[in-house]
Amino acid sequence: MLRYLTAGESHGPQLTAIIEGLPAGVPVVVAGINRELSRRQQGYGRGGRMKIETDTAEILSGVRWGETLGSPLTLTVKNRDWENWSEKMSPLPGFRDDSGAVTRPRPGHADLAGALKYGQRDVRNILERSSARETAMRVAVGAVARCLLGEFGIHIGGYVTGIGGITAKASGLPFEKLWQAAAGSELFCCDPLYDDAMKQAIDTARADGDTLGGIFEVQVLGCPPGLGSCVHWDRKLDARLAMALMSIQAIKGVEVGLGFDVANRPGSLVHDEIEYGSGNDCSSTKTYHRITNNAGGIEGGMSNGEPIVVRAAMKPIPTLYKPLRSVDIKTHEPFEATVERSDACAVPAALVVAEAVVAIEIATAFLEKFGGDSLVEIRRNYDGYLQQVLNA
Repeated sequence: MLRYLTAGESHGPQLTAIIEGLPAGVPVVVAGINRELSRRQQGYGRGGRMKIETDTAEILSGVRWGETLGSPLTLTVKNRDWENWSEKMSPLPGFRDDSGAVTRPRPGHADLAGALKYGQRDVRNILERSSARETAMRVAVGAVARCLLGEFGIHIGGYVTGIGGITAKASGLPFEKLWQAAAGSELFCCDPLYDDAMKQAIDTARADGDTLGGIFEVQVLGCPPGLGSCVHWDRKLDARLAMALMSIQAIKGVEVGLGFDVANRPGSLVHDEIEYGSGNDCSSTKTYHRITNNAGGIEGGMSNGEPIVVRAAMKPIPTLYKPLRSVDIKTHEPFEATVERSDACAVPAALVVAEAVVAIEIATAFLEKFGGDSLVEIRRNYDGYLQQVLNA
C-alpha cells in the first residue's frame, strides 16, 4: 500500500514528505522531481513568493544509486525565506512575541474556521500550514509516483482550458500533442492562441487588486482496465481521484469525463458503446475498447482501459490586494482583511499539483492491484494480468 505524509509550514525551515510502500528497484532521479517543482512555480500571474523560492528537492532516505530500496523515502524542500522568519516561526518559547499576532482572518481562507477549531488567537498558526505552499511536497511525491508509473507505460499530463471566464477549446489532436502545446504556453493552455486574452484578463484583475480562477483538465494514458474496485465505496477510483483533487487548495469542483454535462444529454449520447477488435492504435492485438470516452476512462469505480480524464475548477485566490471586509478576532471590530503575498492567478500551478495528486492515486491503485516488494515482482504480476485480459 502506497501512503505518504507531508509536514512543514509555509515560512518554516523546510517542507518534508515521507513515502511508504514503494517497491525496490524503481529508478528515481532528483532532476525529474525538480523539473516538476519548477513547473509548479511557473505560470503567468504568479506573485512575489516565486521570486524568493526556487524549489529543489533533496532525497534523504529510501534511494541508493538512483533506485528505491523498498524502505520509506524521505524528501525535503528548503524554504529559502526561512532566515527572515527564524524568530517569528521559531519552535523555541523564548522567541514568542504576541504583538505580531495576525488577528484579522481573510475571507475565503482557512483562517477563521481553523482558529475556531484549534482554539488559536493568532491566525498565523493556521495560515502557515493551510497555505498552498504545502503543495510543493505533493508535487514532489507525485514526481516519484510518475517514476513508478512510467515503468509500465502510464503517463500523465494536462492543460488549462479556461481562466476568468475565457474558455479555450481543445482540438482533436492526441493528448500528447496537446500536452506539448500547453508546455509552450505561459498559462499551460491547451490552445496558446488564447494566451493573450487570458493574460489581459489577469493583468486587469491584478490592476484592480483582484484575482482570477479557472478550469484545467488532467489525463492518464496507458492505464490498464481494473484499477480501483466496484465492491466498496472507498476503493472506487473516481471517488479517490475526486477526493485528491478536492484536497488541493482552492479547488471547488471536480468532473470525470463528461462530468456535469451528462445531466443535459439522453443516455444514448452519454454511455460509451463497446467494440472488440484492434482499436485505433494500428495494433493487430484484439481487445475490448469503447467507441467514445464520455465516461472519462472509469466505469463502476474502475479504470476501463480508455484514457482517464478528470477536470477541476479553481476559485480565485482569496487573498486580494483590495482586501475584503472581515472582523478582528481579538476585538470583534470590523476591519479590512490582512494582505499576505498573493498571486493574481495560480491556475497553471494548480494544474501541476493536480497532475501530481492524480499520479499518486493512480500509483496507489496500481500497487494495490499488482503489488509486490520489487519492481521485478510487480512486472511479473502486471504482465500476467495483461495476458489474462487479452485472453478474456
